[in-house]
Amino acid sequence: MSTTTNAQRASAAVEAKLTSGARILLECLVRENVDCIFGYPGGVTLPLYDAFYDHPIRHVLVRHEQNAAFAAEGFARSTGRVGVCCATSGPGATNLVTGLVDSMMDSIPVVAITGQVPTKLIGSDAFQEADTFGITRSCTKHNFLVKTVAELPQVIHEAFYIASSGRPGPVLVDIPKDVFQAQAHYTPVSSIHLPGYKVYTEGHTGQIRRAAQMIWDAQRPFVYAGGGIIAANASEELLELVELVDAPTVNTLMGLGALPAEHRNFVSMPGMHGSYAANMGMSNADLLIALGVRFDDRVTGRLAAFAPHAKVIHVDIDPAEIGKNRTADLPIVGDVKRVLQKLNKVVRELAPSHQKQNSAAREAWWAQIRDWKEEHPLVPDVSTTEIKPQHLMREIDRLCGGRAIVASDVGQHQMWAAQFIRFNEPRLWLNSGGLGSMGFGLPAAIGAQFARPDKLVFAICGDGGFQMSIPELATVVNQGLPIKIVVMNNGYLGMIRQWQELFYNNRLSQAELTSFPDVEKLAGAYGFKGRTVEKPSQLAAALQEAVDENGPYLLNVRVSPFENVYPMVPAGGAINEMVLGPPQPVEA
Repeated sequence: MSTTTNAQRASAAVEAKLTSGARILLECLVRENVDCIFGYPGGVTLPLYDAFYDHPIRHVLVRHEQNAAFAAEGFARSTGRVGVCCATSGPGATNLVTGLVDSMMDSIPVVAITGQVPTKLIGSDAFQEADTFGITRSCTKHNFLVKTVAELPQVIHEAFYIASSGRPGPVLVDIPKDVFQAQAHYTPVSSIHLPGYKVYTEGHTGQIRRAAQMIWDAQRPFVYAGGGIIAANASEELLELVELVDAPTVNTLMGLGALPAEHRNFVSMPGMHGSYAANMGMSNADLLIALGVRFDDRVTGRLAAFAPHAKVIHVDIDPAEIGKNRTADLPIVGDVKRVLQKLNKVVRELAPSHQKQNSAAREAWWAQIRDWKEEHPLVPDVSTTEIKPQHLMREIDRLCGGRAIVASDVGQHQMWAAQFIRFNEPRLWLNSGGLGSMGFGLPAAIGAQFARPDKLVFAICGDGGFQMSIPELATVVNQGLPIKIVVMNNGYLGMIRQWQELFYNNRLSQAELTSFPDVEKLAGAYGFKGRTVEKPSQLAAALQEAVDENGPYLLNVRVSPFENVYPMVPAGGAINEMVLGPPQPVEA
């Protein structure tokens, strides 16, 4: 005997009679498999919130609209599904903007639904009116202003299609109050017709064959894989290519986990705070196989000096990225998963006749990579008198085992986490890579915990970023989320202090953070456990206590206040011009 779900019963009711635009919107969300939305109500969205009251879609009430966008990102980043957030008109909508820019920069599929004043008041400077459509035009992949209830279903489904197809990104749908209230018969949308929207997926067959030939002809190949691998769910195809050609491989900050950190071919993260071996490998390769990357300045350093000996194969689904920063010797526009499937087939076909031709040179190349790794390894600094930030990340890594979700805020702790925490699967490492949004870590962890309740989720924050997201402790408690919040507390805006120390004659201007709250009292005020740790001998047990706690836990870890992130490529430097550690004192 078949059973009928609440969502199916609700769908049947919507189709059978006149219904409001708000309920039509929710029906469209159901048909897009949305089961969770992050938002904050307001005057013009009250018709929508009335519809939420008895609807099966779960609405999560955040404490600030910006965090609704970050939580939707955390949901999307940890699953690959479209994250959804909602805000009212005016300040509610404008508070989403940082999250929209963030998801735009990192290619994260998000649909933002905003309320707008009634259509007859648009342009009159009505209460809580803002030109949301105009404001968000430059920070979304596409945006819509819905003017009639009749067009609402088509717009919603187009929004989800645009957000999730091609290069993913945020799409905003602005809906006036009278559209939410209008009554109409709902007709399911059967097709999407966007004649001006082109997605290139397959890649040019001839270019793919030439790429395979270039790979076998190279003596010092190097795979440079980024967030596009994760967005395309192409980790298996990346692994196959890396093992076929036995190439050293780096994952960018956005791409960590695309190749398992424990894999023998994984070198590390490259770039400004990448390892010596990764940056020297990129600088001396004769072929860069660039997959789902955009040659970001934090990876390339001084562009004119980046990979000077290398030919470049560049695979990306966005034609605008090809040649934007670095000219590609062989460009391939297409979905990196499909391109790699075809490329791997050709590489395998050519292997019997080609794999031995440069075998000696490739063995020497691997020997050089290993020498660089041994010469300047990434080793966490440990002290018996104070907690080093690297020690904290090593202990978190031990508990994660390469399988937990880590949502990071932005700053020094973000770089140390990227250096020392292993990720053996994609969609475990969540961070604001392109925009660098402080306050991202905790709300992103909230979204991830909703999306993957089976996972251990850490939110790693600095003492600066944490204080931008404190209100969401209420969301964590109200929703019963067992997130482990770890504050790396050095008493400073750490990365600001580091740059002021190194490049501004140690003139520490507005970098010190004072009056940090007593976390045991703060967590207790919200109804859960928290504590502060200051001694290295206490750290492992404190982290284990947090993990063992069934509910949320807030751990404030006081670390060395003047520790700097190394290696470091100074601004304007080439990536092989690295500062490997702090200056050594000169002997008298």
